[in-house]
Amino acid sequence: MLSKRGREQLLNWLTMLAALLMFFPILWMVLTSFKTEQTAFAFPPKFFFAPTLENWQVALIETDYLGFLANTLIITGLSTILALLLGIPAAYAMAFYPTKRTDGSMMWVMSTRMMPPVGVIVPLYVLFQWLNLLDTYLGMIIIYTAMNVPLVIWMLRSFMVDIPFEIIEAARMDGVTLWQEITAMILPLIVPGLAATALLC
Repeated sequence: MLSKRGREQLLNWLTMLAALLMFFPILWMVLTSFKTEQTAFAFPPKFFFAPTLENWQVALIETDYLGFLANTLIITGLSTILALLLGIPAAYAMAFYPTKRTDGSMMWVMSTRMMPPVGVIVPLYVLFQWLNLLDTYLGMIIIYTAMNVPLVIWMLRSFMVDIPFEIIEAARMDGVTLWQEITAMILPLIVPGLAATALLC
């Protein structure tokens, strides 16, 4: 029978082992990037090898990888920020000013997220072609923002409803404005929710 300290140590070791197993594929991917093609496909796999930067040179210099990475960062970054800016006020309203139609509105919001992309790809293509938004940053940002706003509303509302309304009432009695209420009180209390939502966007 293990003592309490022994059980804690065993749990710590098991946690570290689980973390190692989860991060091992990422570590192996990084190590493979420093292998030659022959070494990468060797069997049995080689854990000790002479590293090379040839793969990095091809990816960073001989291809347009950095351009692709920049496109990804610009589109995902701006669409995430825009989705948060649009979703926060909606989540606030549905969390602190619910009505009898709030639940129905939330289901309608999420139903737009469930729509299969293939169902709207043709009309979107025609619309974007008409607006000259094909193959542009703005076009991609609009699409990703529209896809992410429902997720932002659902997730942030679930965090906001856990905030005691008494805190909000006390702040209002002290004379805070709506802007101060959201930026100085609500958002600092849901920072973990904001981070989790941003990662999923």
